[in-house]
Amino acid sequence: MPSNDARLLLHTAVPALAAGVVAAAVSGAVAGGDGAIGAGAGTLLVLVFMGVGLIVLQRTAKQFPHLFQMMGLMLYTAQLLLLFIVLALLKGTTLFDFKAFAFSLLAVTVVWVAAQARAYLKAKILYVEPEPGKGDRPARTGAST
Repeated sequence: MPSNDARLLLHTAVPALAAGVVAAAVSGAVAGGDGAIGAGAGTLLVLVFMGVGLIVLQRTAKQFPHLFQMMGLMLYTAQLLLLFIVLALLKGTTLFDFKAFAFSLLAVTVVWVAAQARAYLKAKILYVEPEPGKGDRPARTGAST
């Protein structure tokens, strides 16, 4: 993984993980052990979904730069749809507190998206690749007298 990609993943995953730890602590205090387990499961699910999505998006950007924006929109839509499907499937679970799971899933997702937007703004990624090896001096244009 190139350094820009690893840095971007780090700058998005760390704040999301911190939000997940806070969510687990709050859920543990409010709903007990089941709440902490639910918040931990929600955090883990978001980190896996969004992390895989970010890696797929970065690889797509390198291979097909003209599809980057469309792929990003499609990827985020698919991720949110999959998260809603997981919520619907786990609605009646007794493994953990479902409300803590759902609220931590929402909170960590919002933190991930905000941190990713901030990381992209700070990244200073080139929009155009400079041409290699043309020399330092600009080509002469116009009439030479």
